[in-house]
Amino acid sequence: MSTTWLSVPSGTRRRRNAISTFMLALTVLATLIAVTPLLFILGWLLIQGVRYLNLDFFLNDPAPIGEAGGGVRNGIIGTLIMSGIALLIAVPVGVLTGIFLAEYRGNPLATVVRFATDVLAGIPSIVVGIFVYTIIVLPRWFQGAAFSGFAGGVALAVIIIPILVRTTEEILRLVPGSIREAAAALGVPKWDYTLTVVVPSAFSGIATGIMLGLARAAGETAPLLLTALGNNFYNTKLDQPMAALSLQIFTYAIAPFEEGRRLAFAAAFVLIMLVLLVNIVTRYVFRVRSINL
Repeated sequence: MSTTWLSVPSGTRRRRNAISTFMLALTVLATLIAVTPLLFILGWLLIQGVRYLNLDFFLNDPAPIGEAGGGVRNGIIGTLIMSGIALLIAVPVGVLTGIFLAEYRGNPLATVVRFATDVLAGIPSIVVGIFVYTIIVLPRWFQGAAFSGFAGGVALAVIIIPILVRTTEEILRLVPGSIREAAAALGVPKWDYTLTVVVPSAFSGIATGIMLGLARAAGETAPLLLTALGNNFYNTKLDQPMAALSLQIFTYAIAPFEEGRRLAFAAAFVLIMLVLLVNIVTRYVFRVRSINL
């Protein structure tokens, strides 16, 4: 114990300890309040949904509404396909934009792009659905079908992009400036050391941002109602209406049958577990990668 702390009067020490204990308790309480809704949702879905899960649920398509049985195979496949399309579009756009905002923050255009990104992140998802409906669905890009899995993927990409842009920017700002200075001192051009030194240093953080965007997009329903529409049959064609787990949850939940509500809980549990599994695997992979490096 330091002599400085010993010189503090005992009354002052007790008061400081009491304040420290109180603030610690207040922080723990706030943490519990923040985590409780998540635990409640997970627990409720576990209780209501897991008992209805079986192999047929994953291998079969939906049965006609009101009939027993059926599954969500088409919804799982559709969610994976549209999420993949969204990532193919959003990752290059979001990461490159984030690099621009972080490395060229003094550029006047960066201020405009940052503001536009913040506005886009706050736009309701239903508005994103209307936008994609207007530019892709109404012009009927594909022969024979207005609604399509491709349109659904584009809508999800628009939702992911602002999340990925701001995440990439903030992560790159955490990279020490000494790394950039060392590379510049060796005569390496800025664009070169940005892509070969700075970005790899923040790769795990960028990957986490990608997963956060994917988790947000995978649970969206409103934009898919206006773009992918949904499909009760197994379909992998991007130019046709496509099912998604979130759409099936919505359809089952509003159905006036107990069987529909049962399937809604089970599908919701599967969706939550898919998102959780992606996050766990990603964190594990990049944690192992950082240790090996």
